[in-house]
Amino acid sequence: MRVILTLGGMLLAGAAAAQQAADAVAPEAAGAGAAGFEAISPQVAAALAAKAAGRPVEAQNWMVAAANPHAVQAGADVLARGGTAADALVAVQAMLGLVEPQSSGLGGGAFLVWYDAATGQVTTLDGRETAPLAATPRLFQDAEGAPLKFFDAVVGGLSVGTPGTPALMAEAHARWGNQDWRDLLTPAAELAEAGFTVSPRLAELVAGDVARLGRAPDTAAYFLPGGAPIEAGAVLRNPAYAETLRIFAEEGPDAFYGGEIGKQIVAAVQGADQPGVLSDMDLAIYQVKERAAVCAPYRGHEVCGMGPPSSGAVAVGQILGMLAEADLSAGPQDAEVLRLIGDASRLAFADRGRYLADSDFVPVPVTGLLDPAYLKTRAALLEGDDALPEVTPGRPAFDHALNWADDQAIELPSTSHVSIVDAMGNVASMTTTIENGFGSRVMAAGFLLNNELTDFSFRSHVEGVPVANRVEPGKRPRSSMAPTIVLKEGAPVLALGSPGGSRIIGYVAGAIIAHLDWGMDVQQAVAAPHAVNRFGTFDLEEGSALEPMAGPLQEMGFETNVRALTSGLHMIEIGEQLRGGADPRREGIALGE
Repeated sequence: MRVILTLGGMLLAGAAAAQQAADAVAPEAAGAGAAGFEAISPQVAAALAAKAAGRPVEAQNWMVAAANPHAVQAGADVLARGGTAADALVAVQAMLGLVEPQSSGLGGGAFLVWYDAATGQVTTLDGRETAPLAATPRLFQDAEGAPLKFFDAVVGGLSVGTPGTPALMAEAHARWGNQDWRDLLTPAAELAEAGFTVSPRLAELVAGDVARLGRAPDTAAYFLPGGAPIEAGAVLRNPAYAETLRIFAEEGPDAFYGGEIGKQIVAAVQGADQPGVLSDMDLAIYQVKERAAVCAPYRGHEVCGMGPPSSGAVAVGQILGMLAEADLSAGPQDAEVLRLIGDASRLAFADRGRYLADSDFVPVPVTGLLDPAYLKTRAALLEGDDALPEVTPGRPAFDHALNWADDQAIELPSTSHVSIVDAMGNVASMTTTIENGFGSRVMAAGFLLNNELTDFSFRSHVEGVPVANRVEPGKRPRSSMAPTIVLKEGAPVLALGSPGGSRIIGYVAGAIIAHLDWGMDVQQAVAAPHAVNRFGTFDLEEGSALEPMAGPLQEMGFETNVRALTSGLHMIEIGEQLRGGADPRREGIALGE
């Protein structure tokens, strides 16, 4: 069953607004991170050229968009031989874990939104990590009960939750795949054995994290061979990962949740310099969960995504719902438009901090938060001319008692997103992560383990009132990941998502607005400069056409911060043609046939 709500709204885009929006596109990082990828195939070279030119990639039959050309090629090969989007997801994720290990992999978790062409149904699968059974609400507190500093909690085994990505890969394949499981993992295993060329992005991130990567011997040996960080252009081999994939191919997820790979994970966590409490039992009882998709209307479309434990679909739906009757046609370089979007986001984040958590452990008023009447009262707060001086959580309707303290959990950018449409018309939108870049920095069996437990609140209570997103045994930490499928009259028209920590919500909502309100094509929408406001300060993307908006926004009463905003949006438009866009801020491409 889906949560489906209705709000009025009309398409406000026009030719003038679309042109203004296009003019505001951030400067293209032409060829950024592309060195060496042109040699993969002529199709990859053409896709890289299209992205550098700011053009969407067009196709008729199928399309895949992901964060690294090696991964996109692996998925494209599967789709070209008649595989489904679920088959391609397995191949893409296996490859991402090798060539983009800092962002996602077999040691992490993921959320999948799936549109089934045969039934017309949207299904969401929760492959989020879980807290170990031995975890307590004081997991990230010192002896006096004070919260640990963030990176004191991150690095080591203490932050590692039960990985869910291997189980999600297997579940998606069992439900919707048609290709041999072993064949889907073979390309990544072969490349791990032969070696891949280190990209500029991976080399830069390793160089910036030497001290933390050096704390675990296996991690240091891989990323800092001979004590020096790996360099762009070097060939990096990972025989341990190749062996893991071969075992995974033969034994399936049992290898992780009761077999040899699982034993290596537990040993690495418990043997880390800050030991964790993950056990064999935590792996044995892990389950992927099917959740009700959360859908909300916008401009005659239905925007569907992942519900709790993710805050993504609820927050995106709230932002769009509060803006449903607003005139955004002036485009992104209009201060009034930015004010409306920014303060709607602040209101959504206030509700997120109070109410959103794992709904298996706390009651989450999803229906109340997205109720049209409630959103109308929240939208009324936007009717002034200046920034809201104060933003507090609202009081949505609910059928149970709620008394939660506000959460201040940190969620830093990393993660990866994959959008796929297959020749049968199935659509997959999956956001996948190990949380912070390089996760816990602990490596097992050739892959990095997550630090997902630090997405929980470090405080269990505030002034005696419990925090909904506190640590509890078996609980899944709140996320901002927002894999999204947009439908019109029941048919999918967009698949998108992004990495970026809690800014994911703003990135995804902004891309939807750019496409539906301002008439931008998918490549323009993913490249458009970002203006994100979560907690009061307006983050404006440095070097973009929005940087000069700092002055007008400050006059409205906002604090502003000009900074890098490295999203990784991957977006596919679905219609008579498929059109794909890949974020120029990262290495990814869209590829189709």
